[in-house]
Amino acid sequence: MLSLTGLPLQIIASVVAIAVFAATMWLWPRFGGRSWKSWLGRIGAFLATQLAVLVAMGLIANGYFGFYSSWSDLLGTNGKPGTVVDHQPSAAGALSVTGEKNMYSAQGSARERSGLIQEIAVKGAASGLSSDAYVYLPPQYFQPEYAQKRFPMALVLAGYPGSAEKLISLMQYPASALTAIEQQKLPPTVLVLMRPTLSGNRDTECMDIPGGPQVETFFTSDLPKALATTYRLGSDPASRAVIGNSTGGYCALKFALRKPDAYRSAISLSGYYTAPIDETTGDLFGGNGRLKQENDLVWRLKNTPAPPVALLLATSYDENNYEGTQAMVGAFKSPTRLSTITLDTGGHNFHTWTREIPPALEWLGRQLTVPQSA
Repeated sequence: MLSLTGLPLQIIASVVAIAVFAATMWLWPRFGGRSWKSWLGRIGAFLATQLAVLVAMGLIANGYFGFYSSWSDLLGTNGKPGTVVDHQPSAAGALSVTGEKNMYSAQGSARERSGLIQEIAVKGAASGLSSDAYVYLPPQYFQPEYAQKRFPMALVLAGYPGSAEKLISLMQYPASALTAIEQQKLPPTVLVLMRPTLSGNRDTECMDIPGGPQVETFFTSDLPKALATTYRLGSDPASRAVIGNSTGGYCALKFALRKPDAYRSAISLSGYYTAPIDETTGDLFGGNGRLKQENDLVWRLKNTPAPPVALLLATSYDENNYEGTQAMVGAFKSPTRLSTITLDTGGHNFHTWTREIPPALEWLGRQLTVPQSA
């Protein structure tokens, strides 16, 4: 069977689209009558042309962006979760290419049984930025025996241009976290679900942009401080983690590597390892080459002191970030710890990420430190 992302299928689809269009143009005069057959002919030719062009364009876009990497990925028939593999650092660090509002109750109406999602607004003191967020409080947060307990926290970031709501409705983080907690694979953990875009619709790549929005400061300094004033959360960075997909994955890794006093664990699902520069980002570095290097994660692993953090990178053999993931594996050094999930097939889409979330949360359960009592 032809590969869903391969050039042959794109060429075939494009040729078919051109042929259908040419046939429509040739047959159109024959459909010029007013009979019902002529009307059906015109409608059928128009729809066939539109469908052929849309299929060709969709295949070309999918081949470029890697949304679906295989037919099973597109049809959702490959539902196997990923497996976490822990890696040992390379001795030489060489490249190895191989206002609150109750929103949701996860499984029922009783918060003591299923937990609760609240919508909040966060104002950053140092950055001056503001953002809405959703906070998932696990059922233990409301149970009497946990009344004096503090909880670990995981910041969950969407991609660009994503929405925090999709983290709940499509990726089902609260439901997955509740399952992991019930199975004792994850300690009772507070989730903070957000999008990484804080300045209009600009893709800031979670940067402190020279002369611009200070997004990294918001997420690594303002947000933990603001949450600690409202919720019973631990103050030790070992009790804080950050998870993200795509752009959110890049941000997650960057926060841990650049600001380990904010987050000691990071999970990247289909994340990349250096910030792109395009029409959605604008100039992120202000012409500062050193700043650009410092936000290149492979460069950081190779050239800066290794921070005491734990990283989990998720990819698949046919995903665009596979080679970059192998570069990360080859570059990290102790005391940084690095693990991977590599699916046999998977694309840049929600179906792939929902397969990676359960093992990722189980991995996270082994990294988080449970805070002392309040």
